[in-house]
Amino acid sequence: MTGEVRVRVAAARQVAERVRELVLAPVNGTPLPGWTPGAHVDVRLGPDLTRSYSLCSAPDAATWRIAVLEETDGRGGSRHVHRSVAVGDELVTSVPRNDFELVVGERPIVLVSGGIGVTPILPMAAAAQAAGAEWRLLHLARSEAAAAYVDELAAYGDRVVRHVDTDGGPVDLVATLDALGGAEADVYACGPAPLLTALEEYAAARPGARLVVERFAGDGAAVRPGDHAFVVEIADGTEIPVAADQTVLDALTGAGIRVLSSCQEGVCGTCETVVLEGEPDHRDHVLSDEERESGEMMMPCVSRCRGARIVLDL
Repeated sequence: MTGEVRVRVAAARQVAERVRELVLAPVNGTPLPGWTPGAHVDVRLGPDLTRSYSLCSAPDAATWRIAVLEETDGRGGSRHVHRSVAVGDELVTSVPRNDFELVVGERPIVLVSGGIGVTPILPMAAAAQAAGAEWRLLHLARSEAAAAYVDELAAYGDRVVRHVDTDGGPVDLVATLDALGGAEADVYACGPAPLLTALEEYAAARPGARLVVERFAGDGAAVRPGDHAFVVEIADGTEIPVAADQTVLDALTGAGIRVLSSCQEGVCGTCETVVLEGEPDHRDHVLSDEERESGEMMMPCVSRCRGARIVLDL
């Protein structure tokens, strides 16, 4: 975890069904590092339990706010937040990182949130409003009970369009986005995979739309049929074999080399590692096209090597 920040849980509350909010304050009184809408932090919840959460407070606030959906079939991070983290507890986080940054320009902005995907969207809406941008927000949820921060979004009036599936079924996404001006807008979206897939299809059919997404989960493509074995070398010259059916992260961990990771699906950026030699086979959803082309970094939780050997700065 690069650039550690010590925080204390100053407050906690339930903001929707299975959604718990934590307010994080600095431990030593030093102001928290700055951030921009769309940013997230890695939160160390235990010795081998680190998870990434979007910041959903105001960037200029004295405290940070995160909100966590309890995943009953998850890997334990959200369950720990809901059942074990208490007010007064001290936690360690990374400095904020932003792979989902809002750019306010001349084009209209359409924000789309699905479920807990509202968390990075909240500060984006505030920033768009403060900048005087032409913007709208589509806020989706399974039910009223599952819809977080409804009261907060109500302050924006008709700029926000809400839909819950229990009220007439799933949203007509194409018609709704067209009505919001999405066909000629910058569309920023965060939510479950089916929603983002539908948005990708929408953007592909409307050349005037520019889509930027943040994912909760990858596409399961860390290991694929036809993958080959290769060798990872670390900075001290140690070589670690990676089997065809094994991720780089698993091979490194098995060799006793600790790499900080969170999602293990190529969506959070926590495990980003510098590449010293070799050509990465990128399978993440974090790096930009330019970063991929440079070959200077990779996400070892999902990405591989195109050749027989890759050297990592570990």
